[in-house]
Amino acid sequence: MASSGSDPVIGISTYSERAAWGVWDTEAALLPRTYVDCVVKAGGVPVLLPPVGEGHQRAVAAVDGLVLAGGADVDPGNYGATAHPATVSRPERDAAELAMLRAALARGIPVLAVCRGMQVLNVALGGTLTQHLPERTGTSDHQPAPGVYGGTVVSLEPGSRIAGILGEETKCHCYHHQAVDALAPGLRAVGWAGDGTVEAVELPGESFVIGVQWHPEQDVNELRLFAALVREAAKE
Repeated sequence: MASSGSDPVIGISTYSERAAWGVWDTEAALLPRTYVDCVVKAGGVPVLLPPVGEGHQRAVAAVDGLVLAGGADVDPGNYGATAHPATVSRPERDAAELAMLRAALARGIPVLAVCRGMQVLNVALGGTLTQHLPERTGTSDHQPAPGVYGGTVVSLEPGSRIAGILGEETKCHCYHHQAVDALAPGLRAVGWAGDGTVEAVELPGESFVIGVQWHPEQDVNELRLFAALVREAAKE
């Protein structure tokens, strides 16, 4: 954990995508800046963890907390399913983030898993996913259009860790077409949208391991989840 008097280092998983900036159009390890801003404003020191190479356990050994960021779908092969036509996966990133998460859980450092990250958490512990949520709910409310967040009200279980941070109801930005199907053994569902979709999970016990299906980084003035992660990471 962070040494006394120092700001905790928070590792954030990143995308590996083709991107354009300035005169360049090339492969890049990248991340929406809002994640970084939220960690900084919450009092942490952000470090980006790209999904390349094999040193993921060593990388996690150098940080005090971990954010699994949003992104593409988890490859359904990781939970014994075949891909739906709407599923778009990044197997290299799956392998990296599963390794990062397992290293973080083994060390007992705090984890905040965001959107795809919550799905990685569920799959890593033995759960499965619904690959195209509109087929189950009959609506696209959780992902209204490309690049457009849905506004979702989530009810949080009284007495849960996350309800202790956010209260028993929170309005949030959602952008997902997949969701938890079978909940992993050991995980606890603690938040639901009005249509019954699981929107928050946590690992019972002393460790801070929270997954949210929404995007808390989209409101840099709403830092309670990031602040809670940083506080836990700062503990000796």
